[in-house]
Amino acid sequence: MEVEASSPSVPDDKTPNKGSLLEQRQQLTDALANSPYDLILYLDRAVVYSHLGYPDLAAGDAYRALLLADEVRDESFEYHEQAREALRGYSTTPCPDVLNHGALVEGTPAMINPEDVETSEPPNVLAHLASVRCFQILSISLLLCGCLKSALQFCERGLNTVPANKELLEIKGYIEQVGRRKLRQQPDEPIRSNDLPDRGVVRREVYPWNSHEPDRFSKASLLFLNEQLATMAPKCEVRVSCLPVLLEGESSTDVYDIIPTCKQLGLFAKDDIAAGEPVLEEYSLLTANNRHKESSCDACGTELPPLDDNSKAVSCPECHDTIFCDEFCYNQAREQYHPAVCDTDVDSIAKDPDAADIDQSLYLLLLARLLAMSTHQGIHPLDAKQIKYIWGDFVPTELNDIDSSVNAEPPPEWTLPFSFKYNIEIPLHILEKMDIDIYATLDKHDLWVLNTAYAKFRGTASARKNPRDGRPDVAAVHPFWCLANHDCNPNVTWEWGGKMVLSARETRPVGDQPGGIKAGEEILNHYCDVDLPVQLRREWAKGSLGGWCMCQRCRDESAAAEAKNDSRGSGMILG
Repeated sequence: MEVEASSPSVPDDKTPNKGSLLEQRQQLTDALANSPYDLILYLDRAVVYSHLGYPDLAAGDAYRALLLADEVRDESFEYHEQAREALRGYSTTPCPDVLNHGALVEGTPAMINPEDVETSEPPNVLAHLASVRCFQILSISLLLCGCLKSALQFCERGLNTVPANKELLEIKGYIEQVGRRKLRQQPDEPIRSNDLPDRGVVRREVYPWNSHEPDRFSKASLLFLNEQLATMAPKCEVRVSCLPVLLEGESSTDVYDIIPTCKQLGLFAKDDIAAGEPVLEEYSLLTANNRHKESSCDACGTELPPLDDNSKAVSCPECHDTIFCDEFCYNQAREQYHPAVCDTDVDSIAKDPDAADIDQSLYLLLLARLLAMSTHQGIHPLDAKQIKYIWGDFVPTELNDIDSSVNAEPPPEWTLPFSFKYNIEIPLHILEKMDIDIYATLDKHDLWVLNTAYAKFRGTASARKNPRDGRPDVAAVHPFWCLANHDCNPNVTWEWGGKMVLSARETRPVGDQPGGIKAGEEILNHYCDVDLPVQLRREWAKGSLGGWCMCQRCRDESAAAEAKNDSRGSGMILG
């Protein structure tokens, strides 16, 4: 199914070129810095994001505009006066003159008359019209991301406001058509929003305007990283590594001698490391726990000691439910993040999730910890040293671009998991719980910033399963541990308990290579269960790293399996 070019989120032949759109985006972003409560600016930028092919970012701006429209109409809301004041400059007359603004003209029906609005005051009329536009952009954008449940819910909310809105009715038809295909339903079967999938994928890239991504291969970057590494892994150093490119799917390149490669950072041994010897010991505060009232340290994630009279555990005097395993963790937390969330009830968000949402809850809580760190330290989230040098398995921007005629299914290069709830709604709720103005701090908390952090977490965060039920409940990002690149035949093994410890293996998983690591060899880590068969390992890599693993072991085992299948199918039945 193709979405017609008249859709608000799909560019047509009159759409400005990419350079012009990027310039418009920057101008609108600058304008929002000066007028952060202006919902029309958000709608303008949402349209630009739509034309650029970023439906997730368009949905993020449309949702912020929808929240501001509510602020305008409810004087009890926190930013009511600021949101109303921002609208006063657009029009001093009621409908239909307010329709002349560009963000509202496109797709806004002339059937909305002043008598349909609660009051004829211009700010309220404009807010009402803007909310309809928000529902249009949200529903079509979330459809393009693959979040059908949320798309239909916003579409239906819009139709409850303006039941005869032609554009919303058309979008609802698109959503139902795609939904029936996903659910394999007949054309006449009713669609219920709760039956629809709500996890999609979006662009995973270094956004063209992202000025926070460092040159990871520069002398300055390598010098900084190796200075940090010296205390954790004295026998190792960070160097540039040549790795096989993760492919979209299994291909004939498994049997090629020469395959595509790319540059990444990696850990290398400076000296010989004996089998069983520790390679790296790393402490991290970028941790998350999705169990409510669970007995783990809020800082490092390790199991708390017994809470008796002789316990080393320390509780925060301001929020007694927050407990640390010892004085060291408590002091580290106070220095790096805890004051930003102390006694804010942030810790109750996304806890004890349904089984289907466990992974999303852990990534969200890692994001919450990062936001607490950046807020307390007064830095941009992407400049935090815990994630600054992590590569998020980004895809080049040009491979993520979409044509003017867009399929409802995202392009195959889109690999970053996305949902309205975990990427847009709850992160903003967390910031509000932290008493952060989500509009005045847009430069630090824009959706593209959160998406970039998520991309860096996926494939690098480690998780620990609860021994009682086997469900992952604690996760952490150790930036130097994940600089050791993944290989399905690793030369190290790891254990996480307070600190992440890499140790040289006694034996490799396959082959007859001896344990230990020679000087000059790369440290080869493992991010998944290397005892899994190749197909499952590659499916894991596709979900976490954005592509099929192309390490030598995967290539060998896949080629062997393919050869075995070919030999089975090459027989002939004689009649």
